[in-house]
Amino acid sequence: MTTETTLLAVLVIAALILVAKWLRRRIGVLQRLFLPSSIIAGTLALLLGPQVLGNLLPAEDWSNGLWSDPILTVWSAMPGLLISIVFAALFLGKSISSPREIWRKAGPMVAHGQTLAWGQYVVGLSLVVLLLTPLTGIDPMAGALIEIGFEGGHGTAAGLGDTFRELGFANGADLALGLATFGVVFGVILGTVMINWAVWRGHIDPPGKIDEDENEAMSSPENLEAPEAHFQDQSIEPLSVHLGFVAVAVSLGWLLLEGLIRLEKHLLMPLGWPELIEHIPLFPLAMIGGVIVQLLGSHLGYARLISRGLINRIGGVALDLLIVAALATLSLQVLGDNMIVLLSLIVAGVVWNLFGFLVLARWMFPNDWVTNGLANFGQGMGMTVVGLLLVRMADPRGRSGAMEAFGYKQLLFEPIVGGGLFTAASLPLIYQFGPVPVLIGTSVAMLLWLVFGLWLCRARKN
Repeated sequence: MTTETTLLAVLVIAALILVAKWLRRRIGVLQRLFLPSSIIAGTLALLLGPQVLGNLLPAEDWSNGLWSDPILTVWSAMPGLLISIVFAALFLGKSISSPREIWRKAGPMVAHGQTLAWGQYVVGLSLVVLLLTPLTGIDPMAGALIEIGFEGGHGTAAGLGDTFRELGFANGADLALGLATFGVVFGVILGTVMINWAVWRGHIDPPGKIDEDENEAMSSPENLEAPEAHFQDQSIEPLSVHLGFVAVAVSLGWLLLEGLIRLEKHLLMPLGWPELIEHIPLFPLAMIGGVIVQLLGSHLGYARLISRGLINRIGGVALDLLIVAALATLSLQVLGDNMIVLLSLIVAGVVWNLFGFLVLARWMFPNDWVTNGLANFGQGMGMTVVGLLLVRMADPRGRSGAMEAFGYKQLLFEPIVGGGLFTAASLPLIYQFGPVPVLIGTSVAMLLWLVFGLWLCRARKN
């Protein structure tokens, strides 16, 4: 694999995103679904590749469609690398408040979000243990796919590809990507339906118009600030410095992971502990590395140099490249062979998330349950961006405080689930201990968060 091939593979993705952006502006249904350009570009890459166009063209020279083997090889390797950049950038440049302040503003949001996330494991593992594995023979690790695909999204699903392969469930990555794609689409469609239902029932006021461009819809002051406001040294390009901060965060994550692997190998495994940490990918530790860099920066004074807007751009570019590459190399054969499993998990995940919004949100939020519940429903269906989108649609003026609470919630949520440590560890845990112990553990976690959330809601109402 040469440097020229890698560069060409990246440039092809950039060109596909440009085409997708044009299509998105021309085709109304793509705008109304708020589908990101990266998902459209990834779908284009898949259609123009060996699995669709390559099968339609009779000539042997076109068996790969428009893409060469070296380009497909580069795309296959990109998700596992880029996901660490995405997660390292999550908390860089963010003002990290005290845990007490975070909890005051986001306590109910955290309890509700954690209940939904752990419940996705409970639903998925129960379905696999009781029905899917006995009927189809699917690997029990499929029980984690709802949380990985829906809550974690495309980035997490693609980033766990190596872990799936190491544990002997290579098809899991493709199934997780399929779930993530359905989750985004259904999240936007059902979220829009729920907003209109809430307006009809008088739960919320009719929302204002939302700009149809996803960058406008997701914009915030921190995304629009100029990096020069933070970085005054004109002799150094601010982007290079911010890439350096991301590199330090990823490096710290790698050191943490290596240290944990060595501790497990030399201290725990001689006592009979199974090999778990070896199968945990780098990206959740890279996220912790980002938190360490930010906290040290606040203490040492260099945090003022970090522009959250520029960090968002770096993470956004990495996520766009990751999504396109992952979808371009998605195996349609795997999805077809496991259609019963895929559809069963999709239906189960959607039903659970709707229950979490329509029922649990009423019980667990003392105020503005619709806007707060939509935030977690959107994230539970299709990553953080869908949650942000639904809150912006339901409460464009930010009167409910749901947007701020949702932002604070991520500090106590994403390090654990939604792509955090437990998301990464769930696969080796099921592999080593079986699905039933993990089902019991996740059920306990879900019930604890549910009971705590109900108590917290009652206490705050009183």
